[in-house]
Amino acid sequence: VIGVVIGKTDVRSFPDRKNIGTERYTFSFTIRDSPTYFINVQSWGREEYIRSLSESFRVGDCVTIENPLIQSKEAEREEKFNPVTPSGYKLLLSENHSVVKTSSCYDTDTRLLALLHLPVKDPQDYYSLGDIMANGQSLHGRVLNVLAAVMAGSE
Repeated sequence: VIGVVIGKTDVRSFPDRKNIGTERYTFSFTIRDSPTYFINVQSWGREEYIRSLSESFRVGDCVTIENPLIQSKEAEREEKFNPVTPSGYKLLLSENHSVVKTSSCYDTDTRLLALLHLPVKDPQDYYSLGDIMANGQSLHGRVLNVLAAVMAGSE
């Protein structure tokens, strides 16, 4: 699978239920290969593997993923923490079987770079800040999509 990274989470750790007293590490990212299709990728493993993998690329890089495990996603649970994707599946990376290679999108396919700037939601499914301010009471408790642009950032 080849795509441009359009989102990425920080590395997190959780107590390992199988090996009491140890931690499992995870992070996820979202890749896109067309205006319509994007998928979430999750990786679990040892701290060294997860930190090294996470540091090997950033949002905007193109990645080639070899030998991922394809799993049905549990939409209710997973989409609380990851973007809602059009696919019923997610990719799972394992330290022993999967490989992630990074490259410049210019080297891979310059069309992928244009995908970085496309929203992942239907253009009719957004609220403007003005709408939210004007209708704040009636929107209380609802989950809303807001489209925003970052004017400046630090890195």
